[in-house]
Amino acid sequence: MSARSNDVVVTGLGATTPLGGDVDSTWSAMLAGRSGISAIEDDWAAALPVRIAGRLAVEPTASLDRVQARRMDRCEQTALVAAREAWADAGAPVVEPERLAVVIGTGTGGALTMLGQDDVLESSGVRRVSPHTVPMLMANGPAAWVSIELGARGGAHTPVSACASGAEAIAMGLDLIRLGRADVVVAGGTEACIHPLPLAGFAQARAHSTRNDSPELASRPFDVDRDGFVIGEGSAVVVLERAEFAAARAARRHATLAGAAVTSDAHHITAAHPEGQIRAMRLAVASAGLSPADVDHVHAHATSTPSGDLAEARSITEAIGTHPAVTATKSMTGHLFGAAGAIGAIAAILAVRDGVVPATRNLDTLDPEVKLDIVTGAPRRGPVGAALTNSFGFGGHNASLVFTP
Repeated sequence: MSARSNDVVVTGLGATTPLGGDVDSTWSAMLAGRSGISAIEDDWAAALPVRIAGRLAVEPTASLDRVQARRMDRCEQTALVAAREAWADAGAPVVEPERLAVVIGTGTGGALTMLGQDDVLESSGVRRVSPHTVPMLMANGPAAWVSIELGARGGAHTPVSACASGAEAIAMGLDLIRLGRADVVVAGGTEACIHPLPLAGFAQARAHSTRNDSPELASRPFDVDRDGFVIGEGSAVVVLERAEFAAARAARRHATLAGAAVTSDAHHITAAHPEGQIRAMRLAVASAGLSPADVDHVHAHATSTPSGDLAEARSITEAIGTHPAVTATKSMTGHLFGAAGAIGAIAAILAVRDGVVPATRNLDTLDPEVKLDIVTGAPRRGPVGAALTNSFGFGGHNASLVFTP
C-alpha cells in the first residue's frame, strides 16, 4: 500500500514495565495473563494501609551506564531504557536533527528525587544535597535525556496531564508530523513514584486497592468487587514517522496512528465528566476517517476504581457502542499513571499487528451495569481493523488514540 502524505506510521516500540524489561516480554506476559503486582516488603511500607505495587521486572540500571544512571531520577532512567529499545526497533532512522522531535509525558516527574533530597536537606543539611537535584526532579528531564541521547533538535516536549500524559505525548507526536514540523517523533510516557507519600495519599482518598494479602488479585477492572487501582512504575515509547519518510527508507511498520484527540472536562479536579470522554473518543475516530462501527477493539483506561470504570464503560457504550472487544491491561501492570497511555498504545498497536486482544485479568463477576464485550479468560484472536485506546487523568484530561494496520 502506498504511503499518503498525511499518514503517520509506528516503526519502533520500546517498554520497561512490571511485566518485563522490554516489549516482547511485556506482550508475552499480557497474552499469558500474568500479573506484575507484588507485595512491598520494604520496612518503610510496614505501617502503610497500602503495601502492594507493580514494580519494574528489570531494573533500569541493568542496561544503563552506572555514572549516567546516578545522575538521573528513576523516571528518567526508565524513559531512556524504553526510548533506546524503540529507536533500535525502528532501525535507528537517519534523520536530520532538526526534523527529529521528542515528546515524553509524565504525571509526577522526578518526585522520588524531590522527596529524597528533601529528606537529605532536613537530616544532613545543605552541603549533602546532590548538585544533580534539579535536573533529576524536573518533569522535562525524561524528554531532555532522550533528546540528548538521539540528538533531537526538533523540540523536546513534556505533557504533564496526570494519567493522560503518555497518550497526549503520542497525540502531540501525530500533530507535529502532520503539521510538517518533524519527520520522526519519539513519543511516550514514564513514571516511577512508588513511595510512602503517594501511597498514603491515594489510600486516604480511597482510590488505591487495599488487597495487601492478594497482590495479584488486587487490580480488577470492571469486576463487581473492584476496590481501586494499584500503583505501578515503568515507561513505554513509540517511534512515529511520516509515512513517506518511512517508506523511503523501507522501514518496517507495526501499525498506523490514524487519529487522536485530546479534550478537557472543565468540571472537577478528580471526578470525570462523561461528555469529555465521549467527545475524545468521537473526535479521535472521526480524525482517523472512521465511524464508530469500524472500531473492533477498545483498550480501556479502566483503572479498577468503582466510579471510574463504570463512567468509562458508559462513555464507551455511548461513543462507540457495545460491539468492540474491550480489554484492560492495568489488571496485570497496575496503573503507571503518566506512562499508562503509552503502554496502552503499545498493547493496541500489537493487537492490530498480531490480531489478538489480551484478556482482562481478575474479572470474575462483571459489574451488571457494564454492558461492554470485555475479553476475559483467554486472549481473543482475529483481525483487528481499528483499535482505540483511552487515557483519562485527574483534572479532566482525556486522550484517545486510534490505530489501524
